[in-house]
Amino acid sequence: MTVMESTPARTATDICASAPPAHPRPDGQDRYTISEVVAFTGLTAHTLRWYERIGLMPHVDRSHTGQRRFTNRDLDWLTFVGKLRLTGMPVADMVRYAELLREGEHTFEERQELLEATRRDVRARIAELQGTLAVLDHKIDFYARARRAPERPCA
Repeated sequence: MTVMESTPARTATDICASAPPAHPRPDGQDRYTISEVVAFTGLTAHTLRWYERIGLMPHVDRSHTGQRRFTNRDLDWLTFVGKLRLTGMPVADMVRYAELLREGEHTFEERQELLEATRRDVRARIAELQGTLAVLDHKIDFYARARRAPERPCA
């Protein structure tokens, strides 16, 4: 999960992954309705509207009739937001990150600090889960050994 922030021309919706995402439509022809975005992302229309309302997606274009029109960049941003959600990052921090991103390059340090704090939290949870996994592995091994043990004679 790497955010493309290296060039000033990038906007808050720019992200990249290890490989470019496969978009349903080429750039320039990438106008998606909210129902199409629901189908692509698995998010609900209610969630998409809420993201827009709280400032996670304030840039969503509108058609001449007022319908939301999402782009490939919006889909990329939603992918990134989904990754942030998986980290357990609070919504308020996600909104703050989006605000900082829109403010420009002078916020690089604060954005980095926010992501580093989230990474520390994720690593702590991973360590906790690894400890939990070790306990489960121990119990599973115990039961596997017990089942393989020869029958004990009744006394």
